[in-house]
Amino acid sequence: MADQRSDDGPGRAAHDVLVVGGSGVDTVVRVDSLPVPLADSVDVSAIHEWPGHTGGNVALGCRALGLAVKFLDFVGDDWTGEQVRLRLAEGDVDFEALISPAGTRRAVNLVERTGRRMSFRDSRDPADLRMPPSFYRPHLRAARHVHLSVVDFARHLFDDIEESGVPVSTDLHGWDGLTEPQREFALRADLVFLSATGAGGRIASVMKEILREGRAEAVVATAGAGGSYLMTREGSRTPRPIAATVPPGPVVDSNGAGDAYVCGFLYGRLAGRSLEESAALGARAGAYACTGQGPSALIGRDDLLAGAR
Repeated sequence: MADQRSDDGPGRAAHDVLVVGGSGVDTVVRVDSLPVPLADSVDVSAIHEWPGHTGGNVALGCRALGLAVKFLDFVGDDWTGEQVRLRLAEGDVDFEALISPAGTRRAVNLVERTGRRMSFRDSRDPADLRMPPSFYRPHLRAARHVHLSVVDFARHLFDDIEESGVPVSTDLHGWDGLTEPQREFALRADLVFLSATGAGGRIASVMKEILREGRAEAVVATAGAGGSYLMTREGSRTPRPIAATVPPGPVVDSNGAGDAYVCGFLYGRLAGRSLEESAALGARAGAYACTGQGPSALIGRDDLLAGAR
């Protein structure tokens, strides 16, 4: 494993970003339109499988930006788990895994011609699955930032993260602002990402509630081609729009675009940039991700910073 120390870090931390949870394998099926018409059989183009999922995508994306990354998770002792390990190794991510008795997580993503997608994710992790403190605590002490995927075992790390004093982020994806599994993540993270589509017209009130009831410094709602919205604890009580970046090529697949946004944003914050500047970097990284299949379009540091303020 190559030396991962970031050029931008202050020097003491062994890793810039510690990612916990969220690896797996995506099966990508391209369809003409969504929703898919009801039929017994539908002919589609070649079906592809991509090791990724949200945690894997964030780990790979941050590493592609030159950040030092440690990734902890459960995977199965199975073929899909081996694919996850190989992809992370190819991306030079320092991955350490425990074996899950339920096997490696899977998802099926339907992607239409415009790049819009619909994802079916399994929930195979046992309810009592826990990551031993002796496994993750040394890495908490060695990280500048922690990013938790919304998997149940990860929420049990919050107490230790708070005690360590390391800032933590999470991505709630399409949370509607109501259901309980994501609520603890929303209220205990320092930086919260979510998709504007989950709460629809209620997204501004959901962002306000997270700031009012939780500990977040900022909440970011992504809206695809519509850009994103930023709300901060010290700023205005209305979301500030962040303009979308025009993709540098044809849109192929939006899978992983939200994860790429997180990577660009975290890079900005770890480099000392403002929340607004970091959101603009997130938008650039998300747009770039749409130009490749699956998690294949990982933006590098030079492209991310090209033209940045």
